[in-house]
Amino acid sequence: MKRILVALLLAGGAWLIATRQAPMDAPAPPTSVSAPTDDADAVLANAFANQRSDIRIQARGVVRKILPDDHKGSRHQRFLIELSSGQSLLIAHNIDLAPRIDSLREGDTVAFNGEYEWNNKGGVIHWTHHDPQGHHPGGWLEHEGRRYE
Repeated sequence: MKRILVALLLAGGAWLIATRQAPMDAPAPPTSVSAPTDDADAVLANAFANQRSDIRIQARGVVRKILPDDHKGSRHQRFLIELSSGQSLLIAHNIDLAPRIDSLREGDTVAFNGEYEWNNKGGVIHWTHHDPQGHHPGGWLEHEGRRYE
């Protein structure tokens, strides 16, 4: 019961922050959530259900499918993960700014810190790397004890 209450409070807080008005000349900063995996899964489920984006999140999932790298513009390593809730997410990891995870295999667990963007397939996690210009919070991926940022 306590976990459900915490998840609801986090989801409600994330929703309030995500929907507040920012000045017209500045984009709203991403909502930031760093919570135990079950709570992060609840925040992501809420963001998906309510078509919310720009949510900074830290969680983990199991790699379900490795996709070809995207070479349009900045290069991205792409793979699908499944959260413990069953929600699928696309991880789009910029490999022009951060190391590629060469040892990644289906069934592996990957922890991530990045920004959630809504789409109708579950969502995308991006900004899983540092920002060389220092204007955006840096993120990371963790795989087999190594951090990629």
